[in-house]
Amino acid sequence: MRMVASLPALALVILALVLGSTPSGADDGEIRPNVLLITIDTLRADRLSVYGYERTTSPNIDRLIARGARFTQARTVEPLTGPAMCSVFTSTYPHDTGATRNGLRMRPGLPSLPTLLQSHGYHTGAIISNWTLKNKLSGLAEHFESYDEVMKRRRWLGLFNPEANADDVTTAALAWLVEHRRDRPDRPFFLWVHYAEPHAPYRLHREYLARLGIPRRGRKAAGERYDTEIARVDDSIGGLLTALRDSGLADESVLVFSSDHGESLGEHDYWGHGRHLFEPTLHIPMSITWPGRIRPQTIDAVASNLDLAPTIAGLLGIEYPGEFRGYDWTGVLDGGAAPVDRITHHQAHRGAVISNHDSELARRGGLLEVGVVREGFKEFIRPAERRHWRFDLRGDPRELTNLALSASDPTASLQTWMEVVGTGLSRTDAAMPQPLDEETIEQLRALGYAD
Repeated sequence: MRMVASLPALALVILALVLGSTPSGADDGEIRPNVLLITIDTLRADRLSVYGYERTTSPNIDRLIARGARFTQARTVEPLTGPAMCSVFTSTYPHDTGATRNGLRMRPGLPSLPTLLQSHGYHTGAIISNWTLKNKLSGLAEHFESYDEVMKRRRWLGLFNPEANADDVTTAALAWLVEHRRDRPDRPFFLWVHYAEPHAPYRLHREYLARLGIPRRGRKAAGERYDTEIARVDDSIGGLLTALRDSGLADESVLVFSSDHGESLGEHDYWGHGRHLFEPTLHIPMSITWPGRIRPQTIDAVASNLDLAPTIAGLLGIEYPGEFRGYDWTGVLDGGAAPVDRITHHQAHRGAVISNHDSELARRGGLLEVGVVREGFKEFIRPAERRHWRFDLRGDPRELTNLALSASDPTASLQTWMEVVGTGLSRTDAAMPQPLDEETIEQLRALGYAD
């Protein structure tokens, strides 16, 4: 791991523009594209213009998604940052990775997308800016050649520990790309870039008020501040995408876009994310763009962020481990029929582990909800409170009418999933999690993760 020195973003863009564009080889002699995975923290799908939102929050992201395959029914496996991203890279459920809550590191030695790509000649790197993704909390650095924790300013209202804003992350990503092209021009790259905005507390960016149709005067609602945060990160991502395009890298790269989870803005009397499986926190944007290979298309079938790892490997023609649990969409992206009976599985756990609990208490005792999505219906249950929900997502997308008759009648698929999760949590590594330092505990509490 290393801390990235700050360089002016404009200077890095200029450097990126003058880089030559040459095909990248792999260790087996094949020419393979680069892969850039962009994720935005706490971004719900329905606040992006390309997903139908009335405000123009995301013109740069919209253009990227419109050039590739857009998944309209993608959901996160768990609406917490650390667990979600550990599951993305391992294509494995949180109860199997062990990272069910922020502060619980994933089990070492798991097969993952970045380690798989590295074994096929890829140079792998990550640029992260969310405190919960620090290696000491997630264990993700094991899977990348470089894991850059961009923690250089006090983004959270000037309080608590440093993190980064969108321009810091873009600057670091451009620096990584320049270094890659200079030092490893013969290798393709896999780079993950994770932006912290629009995670709470939502800051107001007044320069976007007019464009978003938000009045300048008066106090701004949380949702309005949230929208300006999206507009701000979209601008910064626009700079990154422009540099990729003008340097020629965009034409030889697979560009993947998503978020770790969404955010509840008062729906169901809940603010934040992590503790429920309602759509505002579960439904995420997801797209894959590969110029010349993937035609622009919309995929309305049920999807999961567990699908990203096998699909990326499948598109590259790389055999992936049998431990991957996601669905490989390569055939569908190449023109095949989408699955019509797909079931996706989800779980929610308590926030952060902030003391030296034993693993059984931290994992099994932290389980809040489990759920499944199938054929337009979502069903989930909160076992401790004997609460049960079932919604027709097509006819009732806001989840206003609960169709569940009682807490004791889960369908067979949900009952089976509950048993799988419970068994998996009990089976997880029994080692004590490392106690967290006071600085980390305060940061997690500030972000609303601690119990």
